[in-house]
Amino acid sequence: MKRKTFICGLFALILLGFSAYLDSPYSFLNKNYAYSNDQPAAAISATAEPSTDVPETKEKLVKREKKNGYIIETYEEYEVYKDENGDITKSEPTGQTDTLKYWDYSKSKGINQDR
Repeated sequence: MKRKTFICGLFALILLGFSAYLDSPYSFLNKNYAYSNDQPAAAISATAEPSTDVPETKEKLVKREKKNGYIIETYEEYEVYKDENGDITKSEPTGQTDTLKYWDYSKSKGINQDR
């Protein structure tokens, strides 16, 4: 019985070591993707200015309500167009909404609100 447990444990240890090797940058699977210190890192130039034709997406709070001890906030996504100076010229809703629900701790019992 002890020998069977020892063999199973040894097999699990070898399997864990082999999977760690395959996940490392030194394995034969990642040989083409690994980078060393002598290769430069890919970076985007800081002098490149973003295009003003492409809209940014921003979320705006549309509705906030309290139900059954929860605060439910609804956000809507907007496409925001800006001019060369960074001023907003147009803002259009995309129709996509996100809902965030979290517990309202302000009305919980036993919480000291003097802090």
